[in-house]
Amino acid sequence: MDLSNPAFERFAVTFQPGDIIFCEHEPGDSFYLIQAGRVQISRIMADIEKTIDILQPGEIFGEMAILEEAPRSANAIALDPMKALEFNRANFEILMRGNPQIALKLLKLFTKRIYDQRRRFMILTLDDVQAKVADVFLMLAEGEGTSNQESNERTFRTSVEDVAHWAGISPEKSREVLSHFASQRRIEIYQDRVVVRNINDLIRFVNSRRRQ
Repeated sequence: MDLSNPAFERFAVTFQPGDIIFCEHEPGDSFYLIQAGRVQISRIMADIEKTIDILQPGEIFGEMAILEEAPRSANAIALDPMKALEFNRANFEILMRGNPQIALKLLKLFTKRIYDQRRRFMILTLDDVQAKVADVFLMLAEGEGTSNQESNERTFRTSVEDVAHWAGISPEKSREVLSHFASQRRIEIYQDRVVVRNINDLIRFVNSRRRQ
């Protein structure tokens, strides 16, 4: 989707680093499509604010206000000087009538975004830190891992920091858990990738922890 299209300029809004775009539980009547900058999405869980996602240009957030007419389910904070397109129910309906091709692309983004949010929330609901890290690889395997079908091996172009972000833990704890898995020969850690030797082993491990 061409986000620089002049037709979008009337929907453009800007934020500075640290600006709170919206807060969890407050009413919402608009959603945003990021043109430039990053946005932190977080939720309060057990009285602790946990980062769910860091969104990049081309991604959307706040869409549940349009789809479900529900209060905000998370906090959104600008991490960089940010520019976004802001749509409410009224102007989104105008966009759908006037440019259905763009509206269809936005709806496809909605679908992917809802799945991604719910999948990452499943990771955060796990109590066991090792299970959180293992479930990150299961999530990645559902979308982007390369595989050796005979051995169930998966290779992920990811970093310790990325795993920590998705698991909602510190990089130090992520490194500790990954080193533990490596000592068990479950994974191999390289500078530019992590190799999971048997993805089915991690599936069994996470399922056993989720049932507890």
